[in-house]
Amino acid sequence: MALPDTQTKTRFVVEFPINASPKILFPYLATASGLSQWFCDDVRYVEGQRLNFIWDQENHYAEISGQRLNRAIRFVFLNDLRQQVADANYLEFTLDSSQVTDEVYLRVIDYSSAHDAEEQQEMWEGLVAKLREQVGG
Repeated sequence: MALPDTQTKTRFVVEFPINASPKILFPYLATASGLSQWFCDDVRYVEGQRLNFIWDQENHYAEISGQRLNRAIRFVFLNDLRQQVADANYLEFTLDSSQVTDEVYLRVIDYSSAHDAEEQQEMWEGLVAKLREQVGG
């Protein structure tokens, strides 16, 4: 995810219904231990609001740039020197509840170098299926 900034970026947005309360779901979106259960190989706290997301033995450092308890969190990815960059890749998870149906929806915003939208959709469907297994929803 932390690729050079010279590439074209797209904002990919997708929503998934999840049969779990925001209180149960949020720790899976906002903590290193929760994220490592479904999102990537491992996640480690580095310092303060920074985390290291590990995929295929590669480190991808990110900073939590905004968080609302049981509602939303945004991770902004840093460069290889672990510094902030302009127009950085980011990943945002937002939980919305429908007042009518009482369903909880996970909205994913993946802002990163251009990917095939179909591939991204499949990737997120697979990840969210793993998340649903973890939370029982």
